[in-house]
Amino acid sequence: MPQLRRDNIVPRSRIAADHAETALLDEYTGLVRLAYLTLPAVFTRHRRVLLAHTAVQRALPGRSARFALGPRVPDDGTDTATDALRVRILRAALAVGHRPAGWPAALPPPRALLPRLPVVWGLRLFPRAGGAQEVALVRALADASPPARAAFVLRHIDSMDAGRATALLTAAGVAEAGAAVRESLELDAEAGTAAAALLCSQEFDACSVQTRPTDLLRRARRTRAALAVGAVAVVASATLLAPDSAPRQEATGGSAPVRAPSVAADLTRAGRDTWADTSRVDFTAWPARGDRTDDTALLDRALDAWADPSGAVRVSRTPDTPADPAPRAPQLLFAGDVDGRTVVLLNDGERLARYTAPDGDGRADLALARVDDADVTTAAAVVLTRGDGSARYLTAPWIAEAATRDLLRPDTPGRPLNVSKDGVSDPVAVTPADGCARRPVLQLRSSPRLVEDHSFLLADLGGMSPVHLTYTPLPGHGTPPPRQPREATGSQALVAWARTACRLQPWQGGAVRAVNAWDFAEQRLPKDAGRAVWSCVRASTWRGPGDVALLLRTPGAAAEPARLVGRARATAACSRFGQHVVTGTRWKSPDGHWYLLAAGSRAVTRIEATGAATASRKGRTLAVRAPEHGTVRVAARLDTGELLKEVTPGQP
Repeated sequence: MPQLRRDNIVPRSRIAADHAETALLDEYTGLVRLAYLTLPAVFTRHRRVLLAHTAVQRALPGRSARFALGPRVPDDGTDTATDALRVRILRAALAVGHRPAGWPAALPPPRALLPRLPVVWGLRLFPRAGGAQEVALVRALADASPPARAAFVLRHIDSMDAGRATALLTAAGVAEAGAAVRESLELDAEAGTAAAALLCSQEFDACSVQTRPTDLLRRARRTRAALAVGAVAVVASATLLAPDSAPRQEATGGSAPVRAPSVAADLTRAGRDTWADTSRVDFTAWPARGDRTDDTALLDRALDAWADPSGAVRVSRTPDTPADPAPRAPQLLFAGDVDGRTVVLLNDGERLARYTAPDGDGRADLALARVDDADVTTAAAVVLTRGDGSARYLTAPWIAEAATRDLLRPDTPGRPLNVSKDGVSDPVAVTPADGCARRPVLQLRSSPRLVEDHSFLLADLGGMSPVHLTYTPLPGHGTPPPRQPREATGSQALVAWARTACRLQPWQGGAVRAVNAWDFAEQRLPKDAGRAVWSCVRASTWRGPGDVALLLRTPGAAAEPARLVGRARATAACSRFGQHVVTGTRWKSPDGHWYLLAAGSRAVTRIEATGAATASRKGRTLAVRAPEHGTVRVAARLDTGELLKEVTPGQP
């Protein structure tokens, strides 16, 4: 943080306290937003919310005071008072994040350790989550310095020019205010013209917050422990004050130390056969399995790690997964020893928490992942351990058969996978991060007690739960009703996925729930070069939004990956809410000529191209000669007359 400078601030105007109070009440939300975004991102959102309100509420001077604080601005009453409040708030927010020389980096700044009002007990406060653009801006702001964040807010929310923002930051004690303003200009590239709208969204509104309880189990245990200690103290006091009518207890035979009651008994557990007698077949139907489900000390450690992870616990979570403690007693899914590590798997109805610890010395790990609205396929397996290019899975109790297969080899049958009585699988190879020589997947079959002849594929993309793979075949002739996604276990689906599997790499490690490969069009290539298939591959996340990759499979080797022709992020395209798609790309024929190829989904009646190549054709496909370079835009007309633009520009 730039060094705070206070000794050279020259008072510009004196503001009456009543003017300041009026300004604070009128601008309270904006002032809290300024403080919230200026505070260091290392604090939790709960802490920043409270510190932001503290900074604003303490900015008001005493009732009889007049304060000299603002930069040089016209003395027009409320505006000057608002600037004066901004200066005081920025000073407070910047001071909270200031570490004196020699202060340990592992500790919060000293002012953040002081008690502040307001104080909230038993609840966690945090602003509501925004969309993908807000999340991207949050990350960009976290990398910027606090003065730059403040300048960004002043420019876009308070409509200040660079000069006025610099003057206000200087009055707040920022030594390099001009540099902070210039740094804030770099953030404009992330937010673009929507900066003001994004900053006004619920993601950055610390006055409109959600509440969740803190860890109820830990609070209950501490309460019981306090009562137990109090009871022992009362008994001990009574014994000391009572007449000496009994022999004294030897010093070596004193009472045992009072221990905090275990919270493991509060864990919920499903019955062994719940999954076969419920309409909700997901993680809530999993029984507790493993050889250490009764190890209360282990379960307490796992619950403590989730409730309040310390420096001895590494915490990881998939994108968009809250890190808050469980709001209610979680459900125990597994506790046991796997590959030299102790593993505890918990579920709070919305998230999985996996606690792993080595047998000897070493740090424990806590991994969190969203699994809300899981079903019979997306709740069919969970990764227990990883290492040495393989992973072990815990399969659902409704899995009757398990096998592995390589998506890149559709003609090779699956190999049976051994699973223990507790559902723990043998090690399964995972796809190397630096290549796509193989793409191992799980092929699982549900018990006939749930559904007859139901097998499906799951692919490990680095998350805690593997991703469900599905396939939507080409439409029939004419204008048939839309095809629905189906399991990717048929021969046609396996052939399509063999050319698609290597395009899963960009979603590695993300919060992806399912991936569907939709073959939306087939096209005869010029010069009798065979037939090509256009596909839209959609990765749907647990949060809801999805990304798509548009692919073109031309005749070639079965192991050759499909050609990537475009991408789109956070889109409804290729889902049931975006059933129409058109795209195009350039293609080089065997005789060396370049063509523009384009295709649309079943409701497309005409395709139009403009730019470096101009053409218009009736039907769902287009192939025209085109130059190798130059921008081409593709659009289509639907059977309703509506104009449909391509999802993303085709890549040469």
